[in-house]
Amino acid sequence: MTTALFANSAPLQRRTALLGALGLLALPTQHLAAANLPAPDSDPWPHALPVPGGVVRLSLGPGAVRPQARAGDVPLLVLGDAIEWTALVGIALAAAPGQAHITVQHGTQAPQQLAYTIAPKRYQEQRLQVAPRTVDLSPENQARYERERDHQAVVMATFSEPMPQQLGMRVPTPGRRSSSFGLRRVFNGQARNPHSGMDIAAATGTPVVAPLPGRVIDTGDYFFNGQTVWLDHGGGLLSMVCHLSAIDVQVGDALHTGQRLGAVGATGRATGPHLHWGVMLNRTMVDPALFLPS
Repeated sequence: MTTALFANSAPLQRRTALLGALGLLALPTQHLAAANLPAPDSDPWPHALPVPGGVVRLSLGPGAVRPQARAGDVPLLVLGDAIEWTALVGIALAAAPGQAHITVQHGTQAPQQLAYTIAPKRYQEQRLQVAPRTVDLSPENQARYERERDHQAVVMATFSEPMPQQLGMRVPTPGRRSSSFGLRRVFNGQARNPHSGMDIAAATGTPVVAPLPGRVIDTGDYFFNGQTVWLDHGGGLLSMVCHLSAIDVQVGDALHTGQRLGAVGATGRATGPHLHWGVMLNRTMVDPALFLPS
């Protein structure tokens, strides 16, 4: 996907597209997310899907300076230029359908609320009967999980500049998608968190690459996720790859799209070799497929 949208000097095609987008400002805010989008091959944004686990894009209008936008106290990714600024908002899987809002501030002006509507979406559900030991953690494992959860909460709060110069991602490893984003699993009658990423079936040792330019902000061997790498792409856009058999990078490394960072494995709580790929936007896990070409 082109990066021209974010350049300071733009070709005529970019300006035409942006001037057309200004027409969105005339729409009621709750309809912005549902507005028709340009064809995927000319659209530098992730696919808009205003549902739990999806991404909504909201027009913030023109301005000489990048406006600030927040969802609660969480900063949002804002991209564009003086002609048109756009906020990208990740919607939590746990979000209730209905009206939601963000807060926007242009320069020294008073903050204003911008509303949008979250549409309902029903994800698949899978009910399984398994051995209790695979569901109930021992005190030692529970303590380990809680330590790792607290550590990763700090990682997930990363918000850095510069903002990403491109948003179209590549799949980190070749293979069949073996589990759907948002799948809700119930073990022995106990509901667990929905599946928050894309699982890709691949043989152990298959190379795993960066889906987008980014900086390595965390690596580790975690109880559930196994060997894991977190990448920061800027502006609160993060990605993670889990269950690796090998990690070939270190915290602080800057990677380009397609650069190897590890290999597929089955570490952590995994029933077989595969890659779990997650994408996070404003501290919210969203469907990675929205960042892939159509």
